[in-house]
Amino acid sequence: MKILLVGEYSRLHNSLKKGLIELGHQVTIIGDGDSFKNYPVDISTRPTLVNYNWFIRKCKGAFYKLTSIDLQWVESSIRFHLQRKKLRDYDVVQFINSNALKTPISIQKKQINYLKKHNGKFFLCACGTDTPIVDFLLKNKMENHILTPYLLKQYPRKKFDFELKYVKPKYQKYFQDFESKLSAIITSDIDYYIPFKNHHLLKGLIPNPIDFSSLNFTNQIKTDQIIIFLGINELSAHKKGSIFFEKAVKIIQHKYKNKVDIIIARSLPYDQYIKLYDSAHILLDMVYAYDQGYNALEAMAKGKVVFTGAEREFLEYYNLAEDEVCINALPDVDYLVEKLSWLIENPSKIEEIGKNARKFIEEHHDYRKVAQQYFEAWSD
Repeated sequence: MKILLVGEYSRLHNSLKKGLIELGHQVTIIGDGDSFKNYPVDISTRPTLVNYNWFIRKCKGAFYKLTSIDLQWVESSIRFHLQRKKLRDYDVVQFINSNALKTPISIQKKQINYLKKHNGKFFLCACGTDTPIVDFLLKNKMENHILTPYLLKQYPRKKFDFELKYVKPKYQKYFQDFESKLSAIITSDIDYYIPFKNHHLLKGLIPNPIDFSSLNFTNQIKTDQIIIFLGINELSAHKKGSIFFEKAVKIIQHKYKNKVDIIIARSLPYDQYIKLYDSAHILLDMVYAYDQGYNALEAMAKGKVVFTGAEREFLEYYNLAEDEVCINALPDVDYLVEKLSWLIENPSKIEEIGKNARKFIEEHHDYRKVAQQYFEAWSD
């Protein structure tokens, strides 16, 4: 099977690609690498000229104010057009988001139409912000989701412009057109499965694929200090609840002093991020979630104890006990301090949960097994 994967926001499509290739399929990823994260892609739409040419970078702001045209969009669109002949004759095209090409709606609609005309089945992998998800979350039927801070008015509305654009009338109309071209929708975890549960195109939940072959399992505590890592993406910290972790680690640092070493990193490229957290025993990932995202899963594969989404729905889906494979993070500083204190005072629990976490990843997130599940979903 010949497969085109459109967009990359984590490492989902790269890990899926590896699994599919090992199963004998031909796979191509098109995308922009997702800003500073710079994930690998085969066909790049990254606006490198606009972003890295000093003169153009200085001019693009003024040009946008005068014309409402972002020069990054222009360059990405040109890059897609120049490579369009490489984007034909695929059996399957899977999008990681309805906005995976990151161009204006009017242009993106033409790009989608081009891909539809020259390829086979279309699928959406629902693994992030998209129109039906934002619609559902605004009804506030879930606790501790990425729009909870918005609904509680904890931050200015403009902080959520990225999410709220998906429910503007113009984008709603675009999504309806995009949706009409889909054969099915596949969700990657509980956070997206719940909003799509009653959608007529839902195929089901296929867990994130993790290539743990290069993720060394090292969860033994060989130092006198428990190392705690907090990675903060400045662009999304407000919707991940990073502020609760920041407050909690300040208390922990004061409470345990020489017993802990706390590392805080901000908006690092993926490779640098990984190197920094490799030495950690505990990783603080995300408060506003029901299930784990990519960073959390990779850390779990390495035997880290991860504070992340692990709500009742997640535990029931995988038949797990509380604190068995990770710690359910909540927007409650006292609760986070209590859980961190418990681990610091009971280091054997860190090793136990870390071992369970690795086993969980191997059982449910093996990139080869997941690739087979995608192949079967696409073939059905």
